[in-house]
Parts: sequence; structure tokens; C-alpha cells
Amino acid sequence: MESLNKIDWEKVDGLVPVITQDATSNEVLMLAYVNKEALQLTLETKFAHYFSRTKQRLWKKGESSEHTQEIVDVLIDCDNDTLIFKVNQKGVACHTGRKSCFFTKLETNEETHKIEVDTSAAYGVIDNLYHTIIEKKNDDPKKSYTAKLLQGKQNSMLKKIIEEAGEFTFAVKDNDHEEIVYEGADLMYHCLVALASKNISPDQIKQELARRFGMSGIEEKNSRPQD
Repeated sequence: MESLNKIDWEKVDGLVPVITQDATSNEVLMLAYVNKEALQLTLETKFAHYFSRTKQRLWKKGESSEHTQEIVDVLIDCDNDTLIFKVNQKGVACHTGRKSCFFTKLETNEETHKIEVDTSAAYGVIDNLYHTIIEKKNDDPKKSYTAKLLQGKQNSMLKKIIEEAGEFTFAVKDNDHEEIVYEGADLMYHCLVALASKNISPDQIKQELARRFGMSGIEEKNSRPQD
């Protein structure tokens, strides 16, 4: 596709920022990135596709929520390194259920958009919890336990994982089903906090698990780089 060659992909390290606007109101809905493959899919299918730096993969907007973005027009800036997608937004653009991802005033923390759609079922509890943890990174640590973990000493955060893993292990040993579930939830939460501290989405864990399907444990271990 000749239009893809307007972009110097080496200059932009393979990723171009995209400002996504409502085609009718021109309201900015979100900012994301595309690589060459994502842009080609966007142009071919007429639905917005992006490359997620967090998930490290291609994704069609709305693949989980069905809140898709139908392409009306694609514009490129004068330096050939930034794009605008003009779209017809189905549902809402933000995973929080708000129309736009830009809903918080920087200086006052005031929210300018209310939640319009409950997206919790669409994204699943793990993804929703991860995004909630990310959003709490800069909260007051005196009011948020998550913020306290993320803003505190790394060793303290990691010790909690070891502690919760131990409690989960003993719950399994004791065959206490209620405690297994309770401690398992605690362990998962603290693992997600650690992932969030490194900006690693749980989606990347899912991708790694998917990669291992059809591969024996011995094969998987042998496939790892050797020191």
C-alpha cells in the first residue's frame, strides 16, 4: 500500500502517534500508536487498529468491548510522523466507560466526563484491576494502600508477594478452600501491583501462556536462553 510509505518508519522507530477524534464533534477521544501493520489493517478494514506498547501487540479498538471506531478519514501531519484518525465511535473510547480518555484536569484533578458505560464485564476483572492499580500510582499514599506500595520501597512491595505466596501455600496445604480463594486473590493483587510498577500488562502474561500451549514443560524450559 503506497500510502504507508509516506511515513519514514525508521525515523519514528516503527511507531507513529495517533490522535483519534470524533468525526462529528472533533472531540479528542484518545491518543495511541500504530506500527505499519496496524495502519495497514486500519486502512484496509476501515476500523481503527493500534499497536499497544503496554500489551506489546496489535489490537483492534473494541475487540473486547465492541466499542469500535469506524474510520471516516486518516490525516497525516506536515512532518509525516503523526496521524489523526477521524472516527465514528461506537459506544465509548475509554476503558473506564467515559466518552474520551481525556477526562481529568491536571491541576485540580476534577473529572470532566462521567462514566457512560459499565465496561467491567467487557474487559474482565484482572484487566480492570490492573488499570485501577495504574490509575492509583500517583494517589495520596496516606489514603491509598496501592499508592503506598507503588511509591514505597521496592523491597517492601516485593516482600508482600513472598508473604502472600506463603499464606496461599499453607492454605493449599491445609486444604482450606475458602482460604485458598482468599489468599489466592491477595497474591494475584500483589503480583499485579508489581507488574504495574514495571508497566507490564497482564495481557503480556496471557500471551506468554498462550505461546506455551502445545509445548511440553521440558521443551519450554529448553527454549529459554541459556546463561
